[in-house]
Amino acid sequence: MPTYAYACKDCDHAFDIVQSFSDSSLTECPECKGALRKKFNSVGVVFKGSGFYRTDSRDAKGSTVSAAPAAASSTPAATPAPAAAAS
Repeated sequence: MPTYAYACKDCDHAFDIVQSFSDSSLTECPECKGALRKKFNSVGVVFKGSGFYRTDSRDAKGSTVSAAPAAASSTPAATPAPAAAAS
């Protein structure tokens, strides 16, 4: 069950409470019986980087597809130019 943070609009009393998703939001401050507002916090998980692949979090033994380097899959291989014919 998630933990929700509330703050009173009247007395600035702040507290956290564990509630089920199906429970309705609290509306009355337990200290002064004033109006409550639900506080929203930042997310605890942040994804950074150029991208994520399905093989990033799997065991090597459990995966049948090998991960290819990103540079090799996006850049075609360079082919040498044909040598000029000498006359």
